[in-house]
Amino acid sequence: MTVTTYDDLIYQQRPDAGEEDLDDEDLEDSIPQVLKLNLRGSRIDLEREILVSLPESLLIVMFPNGLVLGAGNNNDGIDDDGRYDDDDDDEEITHVDFDPAALKHVLECYDRASKIDNSSSAVSFHPLLSNKQPIIVLREELEYFCVPCSNTTKNTSELKLLCGEHLKENDKIFIALEKNIARENNVAEQHLIDMLCDAGFDRQDRWGYRALEPARTCVMSMALVLLNMAGPDNPVATAQKLLLFWRKPARKCWWEGNTVELQDKSVRLWARRTWTLELALV
Repeated sequence: MTVTTYDDLIYQQRPDAGEEDLDDEDLEDSIPQVLKLNLRGSRIDLEREILVSLPESLLIVMFPNGLVLGAGNNNDGIDDDGRYDDDDDDEEITHVDFDPAALKHVLECYDRASKIDNSSSAVSFHPLLSNKQPIIVLREELEYFCVPCSNTTKNTSELKLLCGEHLKENDKIFIALEKNIARENNVAEQHLIDMLCDAGFDRQDRWGYRALEPARTCVMSMALVLLNMAGPDNPVATAQKLLLFWRKPARKCWWEGNTVELQDKSVRLWARRTWTLELALV
């Protein structure tokens, strides 16, 4: 029998033992001042300073093979939707298979955080926060699998899309984990929700970004909140715990299954949820 401990709840990702850490200055020297990105046909110019401050977990998804300048540039020109022409010999455009709406959501949160004055806040308890705003980044990757409970005339692609839209509409952040807690009475998972709510989330919060991934049975979601540094419930202690996740994203994965009614048809729906938790400094 496998014994589940608190360490099994959410664990930090560590690089392989043989990998060499890249110094921040070396990394910045290898990246141009402004990085020109093509995210699924949408052009975004990203400053180097912003790029290197993005959450590690997000960079891994955006650049799974590492940042290769000009990667995937096939000089498509303007597409059918009239989006930008990347056929420019003077520009080195990097193509990224990532939803531009997700990146824009992160950048909007970064912009709001950068306008907040830290000088009179409680962040002085840690040198990292003397001139930075801490942001909690929570991301969910929800992969799903569906099987009709009876014969149906719907084709497989249509059924998968219906299930994806159903999951997308259920956008409260903690409801799935709360159901899992109620089913298994997992105290560690309850502590995780309590910690996140003490840090700035609300139990009724909804995902700030939530969308179906193209050509995949997967729903991607993100939520970013400023780390709460004030209040009656010892926020400093909670903040110190979450600082452990700076540049060290942690993950939690669990399965769930139930029967749902979609257009008068019963469908058995299985979902694999993977949460990634990280602290970013802006």
